[in-house]
Amino acid sequence: MDTQQMPHPEHDKHLCYLENIGYIKSNLETYKELVRQPQYVCRKCGRAAAGKNRLCKPEKL
Repeated sequence: MDTQQMPHPEHDKHLCYLENIGYIKSNLETYKELVRQPQYVCRKCGRAAAGKNRLCKPEKL
């Protein structure tokens, strides 16, 4: 079985990865919690999140 190489540690918890695997379609309410009252924006993809640990290149808003 081929496993996907992550670009950096913890990438499997980042919003961009969750979007790419279709997480939002089956977990919308949980996803909303991750983005509610954003404190950080990702310099790479532009997504905003409440916690910096959910973004690849977080910057404080």
